[in-house]
Amino acid sequence: MGQLIIHVDMDAFFASVEIRDNPALLGKSLIIGSLPGERGVVATCSYEARKYGVHSAMNIKEAYRRCPDGIYMHPNIDKYRAVSAQLNDIWNSYASASQKVSLDEAYLDVGDQAGDWEGARRIGHLIKQRTLDEVGLTCSVGVAYSKTAAKMASEERKPDGYFEIPTAEDFVNLIIDRDIGVLYTVGEQTAKKLHAAGILTVRDLRNRKDEVVQMLGKHGQWLTQVAFGIDDRRVVPYRPQDAKSVSREVTFQRDVVNYQLLGDVLVLLAFCVEHRARRYNLLGRGVTLKLTYSDMRSISRSAPLSLATNSAVTIHREARRLLLEHIDAQPVRLVGVGLYNIVDHDAGQTVIRDFFEQQEEQALERQRLLDALQQRYGLDFAGHLEHIFHMDTLHKTIEYMRKHFRP
Repeated sequence: MGQLIIHVDMDAFFASVEIRDNPALLGKSLIIGSLPGERGVVATCSYEARKYGVHSAMNIKEAYRRCPDGIYMHPNIDKYRAVSAQLNDIWNSYASASQKVSLDEAYLDVGDQAGDWEGARRIGHLIKQRTLDEVGLTCSVGVAYSKTAAKMASEERKPDGYFEIPTAEDFVNLIIDRDIGVLYTVGEQTAKKLHAAGILTVRDLRNRKDEVVQMLGKHGQWLTQVAFGIDDRRVVPYRPQDAKSVSREVTFQRDVVNYQLLGDVLVLLAFCVEHRARRYNLLGRGVTLKLTYSDMRSISRSAPLSLATNSAVTIHREARRLLLEHIDAQPVRLVGVGLYNIVDHDAGQTVIRDFFEQQEEQALERQRLLDALQQRYGLDFAGHLEHIFHMDTLHKTIEYMRKHFRP
């Protein structure tokens, strides 16, 4: 017997949590993300809003144009994370391995617990029922022989759906005459490229597999395998130390033209990156700076470090140096800071101990950075710096800084 994999996907997760907590929102067009008049995108929306063509990642201005009578809310990420933890406690109890894809989505290897297909079916329905009974939310569940097929199955009957794809033959029969965009990893650009070559459906891709491989290389090889129902990937539990980078970014509601203000924003972003890295006991061997200009052109710069670190002081120092020495002065829409070349703290310490972290200068420099923000903006982080680690508070603080900045 092959693999028995379940893919669980919550239905309009952020919106559903808000509706659960405020039943007055039931049946309304609820859009979670930025507010009308702000810059940003839709994080998710209720199914009522989707009837107007609103969808995740849509520019909030376009969402408002399509659904001006909708209810718009900022996301409450901390609340959603708490709910996600409840969900994972339920789901993981049925799996020998669980791969969390996002706050509301996971692959579960249930082969050992299920034993056979009937057992997997029983687990799939138990997950749906317990998710509803214990968390008060609906989810869609797909049961299949592979990860690709399980994800496809969970999307077949949304919302509150259940679907099975037992074999590769069943998978192929389901998708063969659908647009090639149905295949996992076919994004907008890949679809355009294939469509331009006259490859419109999965059947076309199968019939012209050699051309697809020649056109797309390794990605084309993967797509041809999936088109024939082949996917041997295992469910691999996510580990924070496997991350390639740790970062935080923010979009300004109005373009920022003063790079002194940008330098001040880098302070807060550096502390946020430090917090996340230390939460998972990670170090980085390099610092990255990302900017998106007012014309939507994005650039990134990086600086390798001689010593792996998760220190906000070091992150800020290198990011600020990159900003001042390697960036053209143009109006900025978005700024981001990160650590890359991530290593586990214990592994990092064996070869590159960050001795500067132990010195008194580190604490003094941290305080100097925060004192400068207090002096310039009246921000006092004494005893509650952790508040800025919440995305909504971070955005509000940075917007306050932008509005009150004086050169």
